Amino acid sequence: MEAKQFNIVPLPKETWEGAVIPMRYTTEEYYDVRLKTEESGYQVDICRCRFETPVSHDPEEYDFPDKLYQPHWEKAFAWGIVSEEDGEERLLACIETCPEEWSNRLMVTELWVHESLRRQGVAHALMAIAKEQAVLEHRRAIILETQSCNVHAIRFYQKEGFSLIGFDSCCYSNRDLERREVRINMGYFPRRALAEGALMIRREEEADFYQTEQMTLLSFWNKHHLGCDEHLLVHKLRDSATYLPELSRVAVVDGEIVGAIFYSRAELRKGKEKKEILTFGPLCVSPGWQGCGIGGRLLEETLGLAREAGYEGVVIFGEPDYYPRHGFSTCDRFGITTADGRNFDAFLGIELTEGGLSGFGGSFYEPEVFENLSREENEEFTKRFAAPPRQKFPGQWD
Repeated sequence: MEAKQFNIVPLPKETWEGAVIPMRYTTEEYYDVRLKTEESGYQVDICRCRFETPVSHDPEEYDFPDKLYQPHWEKAFAWGIVSEEDGEERLLACIETCPEEWSNRLMVTELWVHESLRRQGVAHALMAIAKEQAVLEHRRAIILETQSCNVHAIRFYQKEGFSLIGFDSCCYSNRDLERREVRINMGYFPRRALAEGALMIRREEEADFYQTEQMTLLSFWNKHHLGCDEHLLVHKLRDSATYLPELSRVAVVDGEIVGAIFYSRAELRKGKEKKEILTFGPLCVSPGWQGCGIGGRLLEETLGLAREAGYEGVVIFGEPDYYPRHGFSTCDRFGITTADGRNFDAFLGIELTEGGLSGFGGSFYEPEVFENLSREENEEFTKRFAAPPRQKFPGQWD
């Protein structure tokens, strides 16, 4: 049975808070952590060894068994596989994550699969959710802990791309080294390194269309809603009279489309007066390349092109924690509102000439193509692409 056949669902806090996770395993091996203090510093050796007899661990031996939504994980969110027996829900597998905001890391606080479902790809599918969450939230790393005697778990995390980032020799007791049960800290780093000179920014070509749309889908999938429709917007934009291919660009690394930005004409209106300005959207970067500065490079180059072309300003709906780093300000600063008279943090603009926006003000109107994206059309269009499962994540708008 493949993991994709299992239905992984959110586990709401109001239902699953305090649910005990029956962590139990038997191991014949352990990683022996040896510390030696020397005059020049410390020497650490971590070597895999065998127990004389197999060692088992189960929840009953611990004063504080693993539970979902423990109070110290204030922003935790969990997913899992649930079966129903005699009208009661039974947990068969789960993963819980919690952001470590001060360091911008995502912690996997729990990962467990029932014995009946192990070695079937379930743990891999659960970890894929944590990796997707880390990308959606722009986390710099995923971190977790396991025990030095849980060799099977360590092997799994290594296969998932995790590496050793540290250890704690007195986490569980003052005899952890002697007991061969040392806390092992492991980390996964989702961002790829962008080599100097590897990025090329150019106009999109017809041969790029499908790859650009696939990249756009992956960039926005599950970010704001279940699934996304930005790939359909890109498809429809190219046939719109307001689209500006001369300003739009794609980012390419080794022949792969890894980012894109799409510009269109928009309007400011004040009474009977109108002023043509720019908007863009989507601006997207492939999940595997986010955090490498590609979005910033696309913005820098295309805003320069727009300025050279004589445009005076740009207004967008975008992420308020990202665009101000690139010179954007909330539109109330320019005396601009939405078409229905509102202002909010995600309504942003940038002047390309002094007074290019504030000298006019008024209400912002984006092209109709941004509004004519029916759910039915999007469902049919999405069938052309390799789309991941739709999944609920914290931070989605609905």
